[in-house]
Amino acid sequence: MYKLLKKSGKVRRGEFTTPHGVVQTPVFMNVGTLAAIKGAVSSMDLKEIGCQVELSNTYHLSLRPGDKIVRELGGLHKFMNWDRPILTDSGGFQVFSLAKMRKIKEEGVYFSSHIDGRKIFMGPEESMQIQSNLGSTIAMAFDECVENPATREYVEDSVARTTRWLERCKNEMDRLNSLDNTVNKNQMLFGINQGGTYEDIRIEHAKTISKLNLDGYAIGGLAVGETHEEMYRVIDAVVPHLPQDKPIYLMGVGLPSNILEAVSRGVDFFDCVLPARNGRHGHVFTKHGKINLLNAKYELDASPIDEGCKCPACKNYTRAYIRHLFKAKELLALRLCVLHNLYFYNKLMKDIRDAIDGDYFEEFKSEKLNDWAGRA
Repeated sequence: MYKLLKKSGKVRRGEFTTPHGVVQTPVFMNVGTLAAIKGAVSSMDLKEIGCQVELSNTYHLSLRPGDKIVRELGGLHKFMNWDRPILTDSGGFQVFSLAKMRKIKEEGVYFSSHIDGRKIFMGPEESMQIQSNLGSTIAMAFDECVENPATREYVEDSVARTTRWLERCKNEMDRLNSLDNTVNKNQMLFGINQGGTYEDIRIEHAKTISKLNLDGYAIGGLAVGETHEEMYRVIDAVVPHLPQDKPIYLMGVGLPSNILEAVSRGVDFFDCVLPARNGRHGHVFTKHGKINLLNAKYELDASPIDEGCKCPACKNYTRAYIRHLFKAKELLALRLCVLHNLYFYNKLMKDIRDAIDGDYFEEFKSEKLNDWAGRA
């Protein structure tokens, strides 16, 4: 259940109550595709750095260790020792990212596994069954993420099919949640709005899926090659046509500046692999913008990554030391930078919530964007 605590223009501050705890929104979900954050970050670490929701991937977990194995071991929460909310992506994004290895039909998608090439089929029912076995808090509907650019005719056909798939997802989830042996009988379902960069298709799809009274709604198919301006234009068009009493989730986004812009347009949930991926390559976020610790100028820099930051890396280590770890190919370098970047994102979201609560979000947004732009 989503409770709107405060609204200022389009900006929303809310609470989302789930079977695994209450989520304060806006929120950034920390991405652990295979039930772990890449970079040797544990579930205990996630609590220390302020993570509210962890995100894992249906397609990848169905391949290894296998969703039935996770179910045997008590579900994803027990498996990874995480008692807060988990959202599982549906596998729909792999329809996009594995374009050369799949065939889309009405019944679902035929894949070749990226691991060993074996044939896999996933449709709406299969996606729901896998996510039910995982027992995640929030399951995402199975959809097609359309590449950009795409012809209007293709996008219209794809969106119509995604709508039919969503109805099948809802029916299958209702069935699964009614079974006695289901891992999480209160599993929630979010639908996904698609339509490329065609505003009218997006709006019509938003109106259609809103009628299904789902637990939340996502805007998918963005951050896949379009400009930031195009992305903001689509968000502006879609958000007013999604239910305002449900959380709105912008999938796969993104940069801190993108998050601020999307919050100002009414978005509640975010996720992206970017902070962890950047961290593994020595690119870290600071209050003054992103820096690359591999640069020679940090060789003798005895300051923390970001002055005043309370993350485990900044409280204990210097830029010079972490740079040395990268040069020496020590895995601790990756761990420290991933911890820092995820802490930075989680703290940014808390600061955003505080700014909304205190009625100074617009000033906060302008100050942050100016700071980051100045560094760039």
